[in-house]
Amino acid sequence: MTIGELSRCTGVNIETIRYYERIGMLSAPPRTSGGRRVYRADHIRTLSFIRRGRELGFSPEEVRALLKLGGPGKAPCGEVREIAAHHLKRIRAKMADLARLEQLLAATIEQCSGENVPECPVIDILDEAAEPCQSV
Repeated sequence: MTIGELSRCTGVNIETIRYYERIGMLSAPPRTSGGRRVYRADHIRTLSFIRRGRELGFSPEEVRALLKLGGPGKAPCGEVREIAAHHLKRIRAKMADLARLEQLLAATIEQCSGENVPECPVIDILDEAAEPCQSV
């Protein structure tokens, strides 16, 4: 199949397919005598695997590690589990950070009167982190 057909079949943009080939996540397909790429079923499976991994938030490095372990149907579950557990730990840390941000922003909005006055807790909290430049 052509790169356009592979793109339609997997839902992955053509430039992204080329990028994955360039960085070695997707094996380079054989080419016709005219230089045209010819993709096979294993390219579909690998590209779909990469796309789904990225949708689940795995980094390109993590997806690459999973592929190096053998990819779908071949990777040893224990090593895959270790990568997935590390990813889950990062997700949970992000969720905790987002929960803290949500609480802070909700509390700040509660303090805001909504009136047309110069004092605004939302502006204050945004300005709080700004440090003035110090001249030398």
